[in-house]
Amino acid sequence: MLTVTPPESKPQDASTEVPGVPVEGGPLPPGANVAVATPGGAVVDPDDLVSTEKTPTLVDRVQAFRAKYEKQEMALFFFAGFLYDVLTLSPIDDALTEVQNFVYLAILAGLLVLEQRYPEGVEPPKLLSKVWRFREDALHFFMGSLLSAFTLFLFKSSSGFTPLLFMAGMFGLLVANELPRFRQLGPVIRVAVFSLCVTLYFASLLPVLFGRVGWWIFTLSVALGCGSVYGLLRVLKRWRPDEKALLRTVAIPGFGAQALLLGCYFVGVIPPVPLAVQYSGIYHQVKRVSPGVYHLTSEAQPWWKVWTAFHHGDQDFLVRPGEEPMYFFRIFAPKGFEPYRVRVRWFFDHPEKGWTSLGKGFMANVTSNGTEGGYRYYARPGTTPKPGDWRVVLETEDGHEINRLNFTVTEDTRTEPRPEKVDVSVLKVIKPISLEDWQKLQPPAPVTAPAPEATAPAP
Repeated sequence: MLTVTPPESKPQDASTEVPGVPVEGGPLPPGANVAVATPGGAVVDPDDLVSTEKTPTLVDRVQAFRAKYEKQEMALFFFAGFLYDVLTLSPIDDALTEVQNFVYLAILAGLLVLEQRYPEGVEPPKLLSKVWRFREDALHFFMGSLLSAFTLFLFKSSSGFTPLLFMAGMFGLLVANELPRFRQLGPVIRVAVFSLCVTLYFASLLPVLFGRVGWWIFTLSVALGCGSVYGLLRVLKRWRPDEKALLRTVAIPGFGAQALLLGCYFVGVIPPVPLAVQYSGIYHQVKRVSPGVYHLTSEAQPWWKVWTAFHHGDQDFLVRPGEEPMYFFRIFAPKGFEPYRVRVRWFFDHPEKGWTSLGKGFMANVTSNGTEGGYRYYARPGTTPKPGDWRVVLETEDGHEINRLNFTVTEDTRTEPRPEKVDVSVLKVIKPISLEDWQKLQPPAPVTAPAPEATAPAP
């Protein structure tokens, strides 16, 4: 029997209806698991549309934040180490400080070895897997702490400008270490900074142990720094036999840093740690009135010269015929330091010749009294200075600058007595105090009862 299909009818397999989908507008049976048709014609299980992504925990959010601000975090750790030392740094001859810096260097060396042992792409052992992601933070913290400690020691032992340049250079190295171009070189910058830190550590420790400063002390510090770089090479060679890679990432930056430090010392860039001038000033008169007590006389300034509040004595020196400026300073050396000599040199800014030296300077013999107050001394140029800009420089016997102080000389045409201000320098107080404050600290003089009057014997 022949069956004819109507022209409008369609075969069942060409129907646009999707099996299981209710007619549009029809009710959805409760609990029905419905397949959904996508525009491409594929059928998607509704269970696949439910998000299976794990809700991020607090730790995950913290790690994502750290990854987003990785460079800022490293800079923060670097400055955290610097700030920590500024607030907690003890004197250079403090045994605990030296032990702490040695421990920091040992930890830093261990981190550098582990970094070379397990470079990027190599899985660290399970014992380190949980803390391995913090290795760069630790490296930056200990580098920042060590560099800040040594920079502060240098700052105390010089006039201040050189250590700031040193600190800027060290920070520049750390920033360069984060750049992609330097990253390709491996831990070159970190090894260089570690090498610098080792030598600066011994340069601050050996003078305290030997009780003296000199070129051979610093040369010995550089030799010990070279020994640490050589030891690092020997350890790493066990795991990384590639000598060219070790030469590029360890030997050249490590020994190169030592050569740089040695050159800087002999041209006078590195100050003579641990000697440090704690205070210096220019005065019209310095007089020792009693053991441990000096009277420092300067000209009293009117109230409207507010900038003179930051001067040390008479840095605006008004000179009369026959007067000389007096350079007063107190210098610190650790307890047990051998007697040493320092030179005081005077320089005049000549209008035509520039800065010219006034003679060869005055040599002073200094001893360490082992106190925080340091050793006090004063010197004069030996002649009445000409009006103009002057500078007095304190340096070691071999020419390393410890302190400099600029002052201006102006001719004083007045004839009346000048108003004077007297400060007092005492043994255990670093900065001078006013005469009035010093008198208040003095114990009152004992009151003695008057002696009874003698009476004539009775007749």
